[in-house]
Amino acid sequence: MNASSPLNLAALVGAQDWARLPQAVQRRFAHGTTATVYQGQMDLHCSAWGRCLAWLVRPLRSPLSSRRAVNVPATVTVHAVGNGVVWERCFANGVGTVRSTKELGADGGLQERTDGGLAMALAVFQEDGALVFESRRYFLACGRFRLPVPAWMSPGVCRVEHRDLGEGQFRFTLSMRHPLLGETFHQTGVFRDPRS
Repeated sequence: MNASSPLNLAALVGAQDWARLPQAVQRRFAHGTTATVYQGQMDLHCSAWGRCLAWLVRPLRSPLSSRRAVNVPATVTVHAVGNGVVWERCFANGVGTVRSTKELGADGGLQERTDGGLAMALAVFQEDGALVFESRRYFLACGRFRLPVPAWMSPGVCRVEHRDLGEGQFRFTLSMRHPLLGETFHQTGVFRDPRS
């Protein structure tokens, strides 16, 4: 696969591991899936360092939230754009909107970037029946230019887990763990799939 290929997560995960995912997860992340809106509630937490970092990268339209709140109503809209897939999370109560695009990088690997250019290279795999995305490195992207972000300046390793709960529901969990400062961000919530 190369950067001009449409995003196909099943191919990146591998046929055997993809088959271990619940059919509902396969459907939600299938190549060429239709635009969908998911409704749910999320709990948001960040450490003191996480809050500072969220403020520092705000001009890059970062997905990092400096808010701490529980049971925040949230809407997630997913749709294809070009060769990638846009994930837009809108939080109620003034928490804000997070928008990022998953796509293939120039090396054929998975990457996720914000509209402001903050990006990360990702591994994607199946683990205990959940689909997991895990960061490998961060960089600033401007066209073809890539500026690496040192690990010590980052929020830490980002791990996103999508776990099906049955009956049309799934849990989304995002955590970021810095090698020296521990967990900087933790967000989790349950959403309903309108197609179930």
